[in-house]
Amino acid sequence: MRTQLDSCLAAVNQVLLGKDKQVRLALACLLARGHLLLEDLPGMGKTTLSHTLARVLGLSYQRIQFTSDLLPGDILGTSVFNRETGQFIFHPGPIFAELVLADEINRATPKSQSALLEAMEEGQVTIEGATRPLPEPFFVIATQNPSCQGGTFALPESQLDRFLMRVSLGYPARSAEKALLLGEARRDLLPRLEPILDHAALARIQAEVPGVHASDAVIDYVLRLAEATRTQPAFALGLSPRGSLALLAAARAWAMLAGRDYVIPEDVQAVLPSVAGHRLRDQADPAGHGGGALVQWLLREVTPF
Repeated sequence: MRTQLDSCLAAVNQVLLGKDKQVRLALACLLARGHLLLEDLPGMGKTTLSHTLARVLGLSYQRIQFTSDLLPGDILGTSVFNRETGQFIFHPGPIFAELVLADEINRATPKSQSALLEAMEEGQVTIEGATRPLPEPFFVIATQNPSCQGGTFALPESQLDRFLMRVSLGYPARSAEKALLLGEARRDLLPRLEPILDHAALARIQAEVPGVHASDAVIDYVLRLAEATRTQPAFALGLSPRGSLALLAAARAWAMLAGRDYVIPEDVQAVLPSVAGHRLRDQADPAGHGGGALVQWLLREVTPF
């Protein structure tokens, strides 16, 4: 299993250069059965990451371009009347894929954004009174433009909370960008990628993540982090119990990728910025993006033991 996971990471890193930690976080998010929000400027490799993961993991892939005129039916699907049979036939939308890229999710209206809520939380969608299960595994990667850019609708807290992690790819290092400029186009590399994991192997690994041992000391560390966000005056919004569960699940997946069957405090610290940053709000600016500074405060002030 460790060899397969290392091979997956290596294959993705061959396409997305110089982003080892972000790739590892993305795979950990999938192994923990979460969903991933990528927030960055256009052209930073967000779409490339999602497509590469789908190829390496052997998952069916659909990309939904979110725009201001997108309707929920464009995501979920709709029933069309068949004149020959006299019946309505349901045509599934792009949400019925194993890896769904919700591209530029904050360019769509809140009504269309909310079409993903049930899918991401329950693994199913309800359309015209009928509940339809989604594929297994089901992994949503949403990309988001910075809120300072025009034509965007901020994701509400209830939507942000559905994402296990929020990750920013950032600008590449000079050496990685030089290799990018000298090498082949990334899109030309994708067709050559072969699946490394099949569905059975991926399902088996996902099922093993909750079994990664977390000692009482690690659990207490997670609880102290959550308690600090709820009691310290700098925090306008603290971590919910769902946030605590997400932090522990992500730490277990991170430990598995490191080849361990137990969690150490460094695993919690490694995933904390991605798991907690989008769930926290600064009391001085509750509508802003102070989560990153608050996470750094937690890492400094809340000790593992």
